[in-house]
Amino acid sequence: MNANLQAATPAGALTDTIEAQPHGAHDIHPGDIAIGVIIGRTSEFFDFFVFGIAAALVFPQVFFSFTDPMQGTVYSFLLFALAFIARPFGSLLARLIHRRYGRGTKLTFALFVLGTATAGIAFLPGYAVLGSNAILLLALFRIAQGIGLGASWDGLPSLLALNAPPGQRGWYAMVPQLGAPIGFIIAAAVFAYLRVNLADADFYDWGWRFPFYVAFAINVVALFARLRLVVTPEFAHLLETRALEPSPLGELFRLQWRNVLLGALAPLASYALFHLVTIFPLSWVTLFTKESVAEYLVVEICGAGLAVLTMLISGKLANRYGRRTTFGFGAALVAVFSVAGLMPLFLKGTTTGAYIFILAGFALLGFTHAQASGIVNSSFATRFRYSGAVLTSDFGWLLGAAFAPLVALQIATHLGVGYVGLYLLSGAVVTLIALWMSRSVDTSAVPAGR
Repeated sequence: MNANLQAATPAGALTDTIEAQPHGAHDIHPGDIAIGVIIGRTSEFFDFFVFGIAAALVFPQVFFSFTDPMQGTVYSFLLFALAFIARPFGSLLARLIHRRYGRGTKLTFALFVLGTATAGIAFLPGYAVLGSNAILLLALFRIAQGIGLGASWDGLPSLLALNAPPGQRGWYAMVPQLGAPIGFIIAAAVFAYLRVNLADADFYDWGWRFPFYVAFAINVVALFARLRLVVTPEFAHLLETRALEPSPLGELFRLQWRNVLLGALAPLASYALFHLVTIFPLSWVTLFTKESVAEYLVVEICGAGLAVLTMLISGKLANRYGRRTTFGFGAALVAVFSVAGLMPLFLKGTTTGAYIFILAGFALLGFTHAQASGIVNSSFATRFRYSGAVLTSDFGWLLGAAFAPLVALQIATHLGVGYVGLYLLSGAVVTLIALWMSRSVDTSAVPAGR
């Protein structure tokens, strides 16, 4: 497929173009791609959840011991947001490396930065030893995590969706998203084990560092699993013929700005819920109750298991009814839950209400997050599909997830924990409006997720 044909091919016609291409030496089974995608996504989310859990449970005491626990948690959540601010810059840097040195070098650089930053946190002395320099170094490591994650986009999730069998694209678009609950389960299980088996003094001294060591090892495995795919001639051919190469950003913003905007806003219901059921409950139980953090981690692990199940259901429904319809239904359920479910259950801050919120929230998260990636990206012109997927993902996470734990904590502190439902409702409303504005998108077109 040459450049002129790519530029002229409408997004909705890409399916026919791809399926018309001959099969042969470059016919790669989607299952081969899926394995690499899941391993890569799991490692990325494990890194981020390790930091997120530590931001709620560890950093206020280790790095912000000079202030009260509430203010320390606020500072910790501000550092948490830095990675999402840095992600777009990582994506821009990756474009330069990709163009000059290739996709394999870019991916090696990205995972080296991500893994090194994560491992660096494990060796970082606390405020008692380094003072404010410890906070500065923690912030720099967090920024490096964001740059590494932004640079790690390798095109495999899009390739998986584009290379899916006919009628199965909703399912294969869901597969990369499984990395989120799997990564969380591993991270939460490690922290739960440490909290149960270590005394508080040992946990805050050295125990919390162990998950960051593990993250580096997982990144090494993920790097080889992904390089095994992206550097082979077969996959290079597929990525090229599917137009999964960077396009000029000036043209993208000038010609496709509406799609970039809608693509960033559409997943807000999922992204807002993402950290409200993972990171925020841990800060709430730590600050406002005397209950066991380990028990909440176990409940969240069970919730992540439910999320895997609802993701699989969402993939099947998306095959039958379309990704956009399935995702819109999920966003509507989030809106109903945020008002009719979350506020009455969680308004008084009871343990039972919190557990129900976590489990039900994870179930909804799985259903929506399964189709949240690139939900309106099929409207991008073919030559802008790769870069459009990168930008909408970066901006979507920044708008929807970066400050969610901080905003929820402030609302819970000043208004009451039940009113966090109004914040979640705002994300669901934005999602539904964005989907309505993009209703002209052909839901049967090939998706390009991240």
